[in-house]
Amino acid sequence: MKIAIAGGTGFIGKHLIRHFLQERHSVILISRRYTEQADPNVRTVTWAELENNTGSLEGVDAIVNLAGESINQRWTAAAKERILQSRLDTVGRIVSLVDRLQAKPSVVVNASGMSIYGTSETEEFDESSPKRITDFLADTVEKWEAAIDRIRGVRVVKLRVGVVLGNDGGAFPKMAMPYKLWVGGRIGSGRQVLSWIHIRDMVRLIDFCIRHDGISGPVNATAPNPVTNDEFGRALGRALGRPHLFPVPAFMFNLLFGELAVLLLEGQRVIPRVLLRHGFEFEYPTIERALTALTKGGSD
Repeated sequence: MKIAIAGGTGFIGKHLIRHFLQERHSVILISRRYTEQADPNVRTVTWAELENNTGSLEGVDAIVNLAGESINQRWTAAAKERILQSRLDTVGRIVSLVDRLQAKPSVVVNASGMSIYGTSETEEFDESSPKRITDFLADTVEKWEAAIDRIRGVRVVKLRVGVVLGNDGGAFPKMAMPYKLWVGGRIGSGRQVLSWIHIRDMVRLIDFCIRHDGISGPVNATAPNPVTNDEFGRALGRALGRPHLFPVPAFMFNLLFGELAVLLLEGQRVIPRVLLRHGFEFEYPTIERALTALTKGGSD
């Protein structure tokens, strides 16, 4: 297949490109500027070039959009604007690009977020659950998904991504650090639910969604077994051979991170019902298996 990726230089994107190259696919990286690639099989095309000429993407089988300003920063008014606009701007460019292509892709896979469900310690959410626009991040996700829905005549998959666990990016290195320093423990009450996914399953499910024509609309990109923060910490302590004894009060995170603390202090139990219904098999369905792999020297 011929696959174009926007946001391919980020944590998930780098793993996804590696996966597609291993599967012998042709990969085109869409970027703001030319990026030197370690693999000569990856071609880079800039957004500026595509404004004038879409020829390099004619006949592409799939477009994957992972682009967007990182949410892992203090949510000042300026940061919120960058987080939202970076997503809307890129989606707008993709909608325009698809509209102008003569030979359109069979699918566009667009990153989204599970924040759209709101938070709860007791409820379970799947793709049929209603939206709950209760905070900045949920509002951002709703606008993000509404923007990609402007694409017509092409299958669209909206990946509601959980906390992606890998050693070379994302939240996991920071989550593991206190345990490596022997000061790990629950955060706040420890009852908040973490809906997570191993990076290997993340890239595999993107490939799966591209290949399966029956999958469209929202898809929860999470493992089938969410855990509480306390359960996660205990499993991580066991995997590293470290104690799980030092709780961190919620007010400390509020002081340090402001609104961003909601990502650590509140959660939701999100189930990947669509993927399970279509027969996707997770390599890392449980947190114990995922953390064992990540802490035993694996490349991911």
